[in-house]
Order: sequence, then C-alpha cells, then structure tokens
Amino acid sequence: MTKHIPASEMRKSTERKRVTLPLAPSLEQRRLQLYLVLLLLDATAIFAGTGTASWLYLGNFFEADSLLHAQVMVPLYWTIALSMQVYTLRALRRINFARRRALMSMLSAEAVLLFIGFATKSTDEFSRVSAILGLGFSMLLLLWIRALVRPLIQARCGEAATNTLLIDDSGPALRVAHAFHIDAREHHLAPDLGDPHMMDRLGLYMLNMDRVMVSCPPERRAAWALVFKSANVSGEIVDPDIGTLGVIGARRERDYSALIVASGPLGLRARAVKRAFDCAVAGSAVVALAPLLLLVAVLIKLEDGGPVFFVQKRTGRGNRFFPILKFRSMRVEKLDATGNRSASKDDDRITRIGRFIRRTSIDELPQLFNVLRGEMSIVGPRPHAIGSLAGQKLFWEVDHRYWLRHSLKPGLTGLAQVRGLRGATDTENDLAHRLQADLEYLDGWTIWRDLHIIFNTARVLVHDRAF
Repeated sequence: MTKHIPASEMRKSTERKRVTLPLAPSLEQRRLQLYLVLLLLDATAIFAGTGTASWLYLGNFFEADSLLHAQVMVPLYWTIALSMQVYTLRALRRINFARRRALMSMLSAEAVLLFIGFATKSTDEFSRVSAILGLGFSMLLLLWIRALVRPLIQARCGEAATNTLLIDDSGPALRVAHAFHIDAREHHLAPDLGDPHMMDRLGLYMLNMDRVMVSCPPERRAAWALVFKSANVSGEIVDPDIGTLGVIGARRERDYSALIVASGPLGLRARAVKRAFDCAVAGSAVVALAPLLLLVAVLIKLEDGGPVFFVQKRTGRGNRFFPILKFRSMRVEKLDATGNRSASKDDDRITRIGRFIRRTSIDELPQLFNVLRGEMSIVGPRPHAIGSLAGQKLFWEVDHRYWLRHSLKPGLTGLAQVRGLRGATDTENDLAHRLQADLEYLDGWTIWRDLHIIFNTARVLVHDRAF
C-alpha cells in the first residue's frame, strides 16, 4: 500500500523543490510545423533546380516543358518521400538519414517519371540534358536544405526532438540523454490509484511528454502501468532483466504471458532474397573460376600426391556442424582437424602451393560449393573450427555471446573480414573485435549491406594476416 504524505510536509518539500508544470511545451505541433516547412522547401528545391538547369541550358528559367517536369515531379517526390520516412522523427534527429532518404526519394521519383514518359511516349517533349542537370541541382539543394534547417530543428525541438520524462521511484539507477529526470521522493510522486489529487499531480508532470519512463521496485510496476495507461502517454517501466535476457518483445495469450527473447534474424522474404542472391553469385563464380579451380587442384596434387580438398567440421547455422571445404594447404601428415593450432608465419605445416593460395585467399574458393549446398552464404560470420583458441581459451569461453553469431548461415566473407580482422587469434582481444563485428552484422540485415561487404572484400583478398 502506498504511504500517504501529510499536506504540510508536501508543501514544505515543494517549496524546497519548486518546479514549473508542465515541465516542457508540447513538441508535437512544432514537429508538424517542421514537416510542413520541409515539404515546402523540398518542392522549392525541385522547382529551383529544374529552373536553374533550364536557364543554363535553354536560356529560360520558366521554360514550359521544364516547368511541367517540375510540377509532375513534386507530387511524385512527396508521395515517395512520405513512404521512405523523409518526414519523420528519425529524419529530424539524424541529418545523414534524412539526406540519404531524400536523395533516394528523388531518384525514385525521377525513375517513375521516366517510366510514365516512356509508357505515354512523351519523353521526346523534354530536354534530356536539362532533365539530368535539373535532377543534379535539385539533389544538391535537397542536401543543402537539410543542413539549413538543422539549427531550426534544434531551436524548436531540441537535440532529441522529443520530450522524455524519467521518474526515479527507488528503482535501478538510470540516466537517459536529453530527458527530464525526476526523483519521485523529492517531488512526492507515487502511483497512488486511490488518490485523485495524486493522479492529477502525476498527470501534470507527464503533460506534453512524448515518452515517460519509470524505474521502480517490482511491487510498484503494476500500479505505474495503470497510471501510464490512464494518463494516455507512451509509458515504459525499466526492468534490468530485460537487458540480461535480451528481450525483443512480449506476447500475451489467454492463459499466459511471455517475454520474446529470440525470433530469428531474418523473415521468409529476406531469407528468400539472400538465398537467391547466394545461388546466383556462387553459381556464376564457379563457372567463371572453373579454370582457376582446376589449375589449383592439379598443382596441389602434383606437389605431394595428397588429397586436393581439406574437409573440416565447423559450426554453422543453428549451432549445427557441417563439413567445410577448402583447398588443402598443409602437409597431409600435419593436418589439424580440430583447429587447435592456428597457422602462423613460417608455419612448417604449409606446403609451397599452400602458402600462395592462403596468401591470396584462393584456398577458400571451394566453399562456393558449400554455398550452393545451402550450408553457407556468400556473406555472413566466418565459421570457426570447434577447437579454435583465443589465447588459452576456446572461443565460447571468452564470451558466451559467441553463440549468437550462429543465428545466420556462416559466410565466405563478412564484416569482420573487410575490417581486416583475420588470421590467428593470439589473444582474447583478437576474438572480441571479430565477435563485435559479427554481432553488428546480425543487427539489421539488408541485401545492400551484403553488396557493400562483397565490394570491400576485394581490397582484403591479399593480406598480411594470411599464413
């Protein structure tokens, strides 16, 4: 039961801790005003960019066809920009995000306009040079506008562009950037559902807040939850166990409630796209590199007569083992099936041809067949041998988060590799950096990130950490 505080004591404390309520003005209307300003400025940028191009190339700022081009472009751009979150809270907070989405929207609008012109056979009515120049000038103006309005956004809405209130009600200590921090004891706030005056007081503190958080003991969480629901605010209750468990959501059923701690990193559509991409790239690579694969196989066989391939058990998706294929680069009698010993410079186990194919990453090419068999992907966390050591510890003994990297198929290349994190793991720190890169890759997969990693891989195919 909540303890009632005498009115005289509350008045004395309020005099000591005087605050002006509400704590902040509403930012919702200000954000809407900024969105409207950006809409109008973007339209102005399109007209100005198109007009400037027309003036430079055709000698007339208000040339009829160019003006019509801009008139059609503006509603197309607005429609696409709204769907691409150009006018959202995230865009107000992050200028680079806003710029990228604005440029993508502009390019998409131009593509749609070209398609319409092609379908209606009206492209001959427009000057192609003027249209291309107009697109370039408009995109530059869109970038400039985001920098121009940045000080206005901060002046009107602050750095975070939202009002956040954190109430400390004797719970775990917490600090949130750009938030109002209120100590419930100093301000005599309590989730007293039996006191309408206290509920009114809480309502005044939460007025104009976009987000309200409370840190409190478990026994008061239910009361605070009812306060938030009745106050019509976005309310959150801090729970340290959520961070410990890695909770990503919650589920409520008729007979039970549960915290969701895992759901798989990719949905069906994303998995289909990634698999199609893997098959296309791996299949094309096998065909294109067939002469090289055959030549390396012959050279390995000629050197010592041993097997061409080295097959080793590695941990793949879902923590399940699979046989990884590599061109054999070590002497047959010194092969390390478990990977307990990392290769080193001047390693006596490595053959002459093996030293070259390891140095150039050619020894990894047979893993294209692992990709085609569905055991690996082109891009993903690199698979490790089960006996691999970081310093004197097995990888999963260094950090239990190591197992999280197996939620996706292992890859031929990955974010860690393009960052130069390759070769032997002589220390625990070597593994920590790679693990951090792998976990970063798992957070928010896109096909564009895979393409970026593939292009950057070309820079590190030959490296001084390949022994």
